[in-house]
Amino acid sequence: MLKLEQIQKNAAISGLEPGQVVRIVTTEPVGDNALTVYYKTADGTLRERMLFRTDEANLSLAESGRPWAFDAPGDAFKLAAEAYRINLAHLFDPMMAVHTSNVEPLPHQITAVYESMLPRQPLRYVLADDPGAGKTIMAGLFIRELLMRADAKRVLIVAPGSLVEQWQDEMFEKFGLSFTLFSREQVEQSRSGNPFDDFDLLVARVDQLARSEDLQEKLRLTQWDLVVVDEAHKLSANYFGNKVNKTKRFLLGETLGAITRHFLLMTATPHNGKEEDFQLFMSLLDADRFYGKFRDGAHKVDVADLMRRMVKEDMLRFDGTRLFPERRAYTVNYKLSDPEAALYAAVTDYVKTEFARADQLADGGRKGTVGFALTALQRRLASSPEAIYQSIKRRRNKLKRRVEDEKLRQRGQALAETLNGSNGLPEDIWDSADDLPSEDYEALEERLVDQATASQTIPELEAEIIILEGLEEQARQVVHSGQDRKWDELSRLLQDTPEMHDDAGRQRKLIIFTEHRDTLNYLAVKIRGLIGSEEAVVMIHGGVKREERRKVQELFRNDPTARVLIATDAAGEGVNLQNANLMVNYDLPWNPNRLEQRFGRIHRIGQTEVCHLWNMVAAETREGDVFQRLFEKLEVERAALGGRVFDILGEVFEEKSLKDLLIEAIRYGADPEVRARLLKKIEGALDTDHLENIIKRNALCEEVMDEKRLFAVKEEMEKAEARKLQPFFIRAFFNQAFAALGGELRPESKAASRSPTSPPSSASATARSRAGIAAMPIRCCAATSASASRSSTCA
Repeated sequence: MLKLEQIQKNAAISGLEPGQVVRIVTTEPVGDNALTVYYKTADGTLRERMLFRTDEANLSLAESGRPWAFDAPGDAFKLAAEAYRINLAHLFDPMMAVHTSNVEPLPHQITAVYESMLPRQPLRYVLADDPGAGKTIMAGLFIRELLMRADAKRVLIVAPGSLVEQWQDEMFEKFGLSFTLFSREQVEQSRSGNPFDDFDLLVARVDQLARSEDLQEKLRLTQWDLVVVDEAHKLSANYFGNKVNKTKRFLLGETLGAITRHFLLMTATPHNGKEEDFQLFMSLLDADRFYGKFRDGAHKVDVADLMRRMVKEDMLRFDGTRLFPERRAYTVNYKLSDPEAALYAAVTDYVKTEFARADQLADGGRKGTVGFALTALQRRLASSPEAIYQSIKRRRNKLKRRVEDEKLRQRGQALAETLNGSNGLPEDIWDSADDLPSEDYEALEERLVDQATASQTIPELEAEIIILEGLEEQARQVVHSGQDRKWDELSRLLQDTPEMHDDAGRQRKLIIFTEHRDTLNYLAVKIRGLIGSEEAVVMIHGGVKREERRKVQELFRNDPTARVLIATDAAGEGVNLQNANLMVNYDLPWNPNRLEQRFGRIHRIGQTEVCHLWNMVAAETREGDVFQRLFEKLEVERAALGGRVFDILGEVFEEKSLKDLLIEAIRYGADPEVRARLLKKIEGALDTDHLENIIKRNALCEEVMDEKRLFAVKEEMEKAEARKLQPFFIRAFFNQAFAALGGELRPESKAASRSPTSPPSSASATARSRAGIAAMPIRCCAATSASASRSSTCA
């Protein structure tokens, strides 16, 4: 503060003019509390101003000397400048996440992240590349870029329960990002009461969130910079007449979209063949644009700006060669033995009769439940004699116990309410079942096959039990006869197919998919006996806990003695098994999307050999006829379309689903006219023109990687490589900064590197070494200064 009395001629004063120092020419006192000053500004202009006591606080004498002095310590200035340079490195290296991660990204991954996703602000997007294309890598690069550019701090990944640990591992090992797994314990231990506020990087299970209103309410109170949903097709909804039926997962998707700025949905099967369902799915990204459009008559919409899809046939390496090897599918036909054919006819007649009885039920929910149970029974009939025998046996025992319970209750002729109703099951049992996790689906199917019945009175139930007793005995005789033509065909395939054996004659790594656990256990015994080794066969099904499932996968990948993996669809999603190139569909899924998902377990990045798939089909059965025609037509169109038919298989049945066609075949397939109509529908669904129309429709959001574009991407990567922050400068900066702050550097001992407290993965050390900085220096650097903290994030 400068007193009025201290203002003298020629004094340099600051505070009279904003942002500059003026020189006093002369002064004139005006009483005791005012002063008129005449002064010159920096450009020589003469000005006048009256000052009062209240102005004293703003005035000060300017110090003599240069306004900008370069007399700070040179070493400190260099460190500060280097910290800022490192902090801004992403401005000069547009692909910094690539250079600071333990990945070698491919051209389609680079274009996805740096051309399709990063430029969109905010991002509302569906990443729909084929299974096995490395969508997790793309998401990791995108997350790391946002974090380094300070465009994101809070990231939530929502994935199926079987994949959350895999997400956590890959984010740490490949990108050095420590995500926390969400659990119920965190709710109880949270100091704030909301665990979603306690962690900035979080991975959560989709069903854990979808099934809990309490968790969703806590989630609504938070805000995220980015939410990633893996296997996002599970966030489904559908039309029931004019009413939209929203699943719990779809409602979760709406919540997630509302609490985040960037919203990324990842799925290899965004389209299930129903355009109306697809538009509901897309409404998660833009409700105003899509919601209700199909119902209002707008049957087609352009999604090119919200979705990207690349099929395997279009993916290339940087050298221009195809990324994925060829995939070949074969149909293995077999004919049922006479006892098997008689059992098939008897069980099919039972299923057909019970379907007709279910049609008479007034309760729509129960009608759907019984239909679902009968369909599952028919699929087990096609699976193996063991599966149908065990299923009928369990069903008879359960229904017999229910009769006994009812008689004890003495409730007359009407069955108990809990037996008549759908017992809390949704009306849309078919769609809901498809959306369940594999372990829940298997449990639900077991429960319904054992109990759901169209019988409404005790006499009706007793009559059904008598029929089941006959079927059970017939199935038991088939099982003990040892006549199983399907197994005979698989055994011949394992022994006589050249692709099945290596040069030493050993069984190559093989995956066999079945729909039912009874068949899985049956095959395990048979194949172990055939190969002559107990350890040669490993299994994955819905009852195998997640930790054990991961152990089985690692065993199959790395142990040379584990030759055959037998699995249900619990291994159909998110499992990396490209160390094998052989697969058998012992049972065929009724959802065509699952065919591609299964094949995607082996036909994925890292696969170097031609992939072979054998589909087993029983000739002269009703559903077998449908599948036989499907695969015949599929092979013709695969040759015509260069393999691309696999990529759109889930979309070809638009008017009537494959499941509905198969049910119709079971119920009415004895009629030649019905059979001919069904086969004609298969022909129409796989007609070349129809397939080409679907391909053209998908082309609106498909990326095509031609040689010209590939060269441009490669050139951009080379430029980024030249501009990247070199490891030498990172290391030199840290060494100098740490020494200046009094730190001491010592090499890490080998014993310490093997200790439990050392970094848990050699892959993470590799990721850091690519940035030229070790694990310990990063932590110390982050602790020393704000600038260095920011630089460690970049590094």
